[in-house]
This record gives sequence, C-alpha cells and structure tokens, in this order.
Amino acid sequence: MLIRKMLEEQERKTLSPYAKLSSETQGREKQEKPCPIRPAFQHDRDRIIHSKSFRRLKHKTQVFLSPTGDHYRTRLTHTLEVSQIARTIAKALRLNEDLTEAIAMAHDLGHPPFGHAGEEVLDRILPQGFKHFQQSLRVVECLENNGHGLNLTYEVRNGISHHSKGQNEILSDDTDEMASTLEGQSVRIADVVAYVNHDLDDALRGEVITEQDIPKELSRALGNTHSQRINTMVTDIIYTSSKEDGSCIRMSKETYEALKNLREFLYTNVYTQEKVYADFVKCSKILTDLYQYYLKNLERFNREAGNLRDEDPPERRVCDFIAGMTDRYVLQRYQEIFIPHPWVD
Repeated sequence: MLIRKMLEEQERKTLSPYAKLSSETQGREKQEKPCPIRPAFQHDRDRIIHSKSFRRLKHKTQVFLSPTGDHYRTRLTHTLEVSQIARTIAKALRLNEDLTEAIAMAHDLGHPPFGHAGEEVLDRILPQGFKHFQQSLRVVECLENNGHGLNLTYEVRNGISHHSKGQNEILSDDTDEMASTLEGQSVRIADVVAYVNHDLDDALRGEVITEQDIPKELSRALGNTHSQRINTMVTDIIYTSSKEDGSCIRMSKETYEALKNLREFLYTNVYTQEKVYADFVKCSKILTDLYQYYLKNLERFNREAGNLRDEDPPERRVCDFIAGMTDRYVLQRYQEIFIPHPWVD
C-alpha cells in the first residue's frame, strides 16, 4: 500500500467526523498525479513553505517598520504564531492539522510591504481596489512558480480567501464570510488571537504603551501576561467549541467580547498613534510614487519584473510587483529611482 494511502486511512480512523479528510478534498484546479507519500494537504503545506513568497515574509512589516530590535515580530513570525495557535486548536478538536497548517502558512502571502498601511495605499490607487487576502489567493493561484501558481487544493484556497476580517465580526454567523472547513475557521480566529497578543507585546516593548495603559477589565478577563492571555483565549476556543459537539468554532461570550475589546484598544492606542503611524505616512508616498513611475516607464518595469502575466493590464501587473516587494526592497528601489547619487570621479 502507498504510504499516502496509509496516512489517509489513519486520518479516517482518528479525526473528528467534522474534520476535512485529505482523501475527500474537492481537488485542484489542474489535475495532477497524487504524491505517493504525502496526503494532499501536507503536499500543499510543503509547496507553500518552499515558495519565494513565503521566504519574503521575513522582511515584511507586522506593526513596526524595519525594527532594529531582534525581538519585534515580522510578517513571517506572525505567520508562524498563527500556525502554532491554529494547530493547537485543531489537534485538541481532532481536526486536520495538515490542512490547518497549510492555510495558516499561506494566509498572508499576498500582504504588501509596510503592513496595513501598504494595503491601504494599494487599495486606494489600484482601480479595482486591493485586499491582502485576495492577493494571497492570487499569489498561490497564478503568480508563484513563474506564473503557474502552486495548484493548491480547494480547501486551502478557500481558507486563505476567508481568513481576513479587518475590524468586522471575527466569528460571523454569515456562512459566506467563513471558511467552508473548521480548519479554515480555526485559522481565522487564530490570526486574531496571534496578532492582538503579539502586537500588544511589541507595543509594550517599543514603549508605545505601558502596562498601566491596558484596561483593568481586559487584564481581569484575559490575564496579566502575554502567555496568560494566549492561554485564556485558546483554551476558551477549544472548550467552547467542544461543547458544541465540535461542529463549529466558537468562543464563550465573555472571552469573545474581551478579545474584540482588546482589538479595539490596539486600533485606538497603538496602530493609529503618531509614534507608529508617522513612518507609514511617508511609506504611502513611496509606494504611490513607485506605482506611478512604473506605469509611466513600462519598459523598465518589464526588465525588473519580467513579462509574467502579460494578459493582465499594466495597473494590475505593477500592483502585483509592488505587493510582492519586501520593505527593504521597496526602499532600495525608491532610492535608486528617485534619490540623486553623488557623482564619483
């Protein structure tokens, strides 16, 4: 028997009836011969981790722009923390960990440089708008692998496209807002649990806020330390979901409200504070200038970006190129194009 078949049989015997089995995937857009060793979702996870887009996450901003301290989060460490939290939930609820991890690893592949400020800029200047979760899907479907995409399974792509919620409802009753699998829903809530906690931790480290600024009711509900807050939220998700027979991902009313209040606290006291946001205002000009420059100089753009996706309009291709840049590469391109260089004899 093929090793893949043995692993698929193990899933069938051990996972929850609400888990998505690898052997029951809705498949890939392009048919291909299955791996003899890896089940479909494990194969997807491996493709994502080996992609160029995944490697670039290490030089993309989470909250603080190009921090010099070694312990601030990047988009890559955020992704790893989301994966760890989501897998903890999936393991406890006997969901498919490979599917969960694949969605988590890919969920932010389309995030542009300079964090959410970069997303706001591209959304404003691109005619059809820009959302990072849509771009993440575009990356895995048609930009990665020299324009061929990664040909991931439907379930992973569905989870990617439904992970984002902005300031909207985290666990929505609208089925169109939520992933079709519990694994995808686990990543959606793990994303919020991860970023509210590590962004709070980074804000304290960067002295944007102090411990005394954190509302007392949040500390009482969630805990006084980084680890306590994460443990409270993850434990609550697992036990509350278990009470629902494991057929949905839920939080208790009290902890869910505390999570949303912590998110609101961060939006008010961290993300929009001058100390954090001032540099991103400057970054907005950088991205806008680069976008306009490349549109006016398509010959140079084609030399730098290559001729992939020739069928797309220039606005879309330029946006794809900029969205894929790391923070430092954006600054390097801007300096080379717009900053005068001293004449050297």
